[in-house]
Amino acid sequence: MLTVTDLHVSYGAIKALDGVSFEVPAGAIVTLIGGNGAGKTTTLHTLSGLLRPTRGRIMFAGRDITTLPTHEIVGLELCQVPEGRLVFAELTVRENLDLDAYLRHGRAAIAATLDHVYELFPRLAERRGQVAGTLSGGEQQRLAIGRALMSAPKFLLLDEPSLGLAPRLIETIFERIVAINRSQGIPILLVEQNARLALAVSSYAYVLESGRIALHGPSAELANDPRLKAAYLGG
Repeated sequence: MLTVTDLHVSYGAIKALDGVSFEVPAGAIVTLIGGNGAGKTTTLHTLSGLLRPTRGRIMFAGRDITTLPTHEIVGLELCQVPEGRLVFAELTVRENLDLDAYLRHGRAAIAATLDHVYELFPRLAERRGQVAGTLSGGEQQRLAIGRALMSAPKFLLLDEPSLGLAPRLIETIFERIVAINRSQGIPILLVEQNARLALAVSSYAYVLESGRIALHGPSAELANDPRLKAAYLGG
């Protein structure tokens, strides 16, 4: 579904990505692991068209999207759930969800998706009339993911879904991420600092360090790699 080849991205004189290559097969959850400043969010922003690479190629579903503007990438149903959730705080839960269906046609299909989102996240159904800015962090993360699902995506980019959440809520969010992948077959590129959880839910992993891929392999194997254990899993 997604193939990234020799991606280079710079912020002025600072090189953020230096020859990054990876792929996400159809139906898979693949994770990008790395510390702060490793280039994880830069990677997602480049895939979404928010940043332009200085070199490299991005292929999505057989199409070169390297130079496409963001709105066209969204139109191809590649959807990003941003770090920090970024819900529309002054709108209700239902209004937030409706916004991400704006490119879709057919009321019945949209209603069916809304029902599915409420089934995945019952708390959103309970809070549908509540202003999003008054939700807890965990509820806002549910809303951010649910909002992305309203666009009927072919591919999801998830940026730090565990950020700022209590451990119990993190487990719930990750359970729902797995459920989305398994029930709908939506491939997911998961960017996450919680390496243990990310490896547990993904089939393949890439480790980013200073804008380069330092390690990669099946998640189960990397979970036992002494280098990754020392750096990200507490030894």
